[in-house]
Amino acid sequence: MAKSKDSTVIKKYANRRLYNTGTSTYVTLEDLAEMVKNAEDFVVFDAKSGEDITRSVLTQIIFEQENKGHNLLPIAFLRQLIGFYGDSMQNVVPSYLEFSLASFSRDQEKIREQLSKTFGVAAFDTMEEQVRRNTEMFENAMRMFLPFGADSAAKPTSEETEPAGETAAAPAGKDSDIDVLKQQIDAMRQKLDDLAKDKS
Repeated sequence: MAKSKDSTVIKKYANRRLYNTGTSTYVTLEDLAEMVKNAEDFVVFDAKSGEDITRSVLTQIIFEQENKGHNLLPIAFLRQLIGFYGDSMQNVVPSYLEFSLASFSRDQEKIREQLSKTFGVAAFDTMEEQVRRNTEMFENAMRMFLPFGADSAAKPTSEETEPAGETAAAPAGKDSDIDVLKQQIDAMRQKLDDLAKDKS
């Protein structure tokens, strides 16, 4: 199926049936998974309320695939992801995941070629190197734009050891931290794009 300019509208009814308005047929989650793989964009609406439920349906597709044994999400990753819900860094995680997967997608043909030419440990080394590069690029951007990061949390800076009266006032409370993160997201995304271009 070719990707269309407009998103295909899928309606979900109370009986959990999914209706593709583009083809005027009922579809399954498996059909939607194939649409995703074929780069056909779609949105899912609750037929009664009109609410956009695309996110929950996509999540359900992932759940179904995982249950079939097509495991892409390591247990450690799932635990870490759950741990970020409600955390002050929650707003940053989606940007990080989008950046990492977008970078991986851009390079996937090169990675496929490398894997087809190599075997065993060498193939895994290629994958690990790509992941390392993606993580390094994002962490560099995080250090530039976030008011607190892994390095600053690991050891006190000279500013932290100075008397309180000689240092800049810290943001007041968790809400201030979140506000700062929100303000810097746009700038961080721009920096990530710049870093990705420099690495390519």
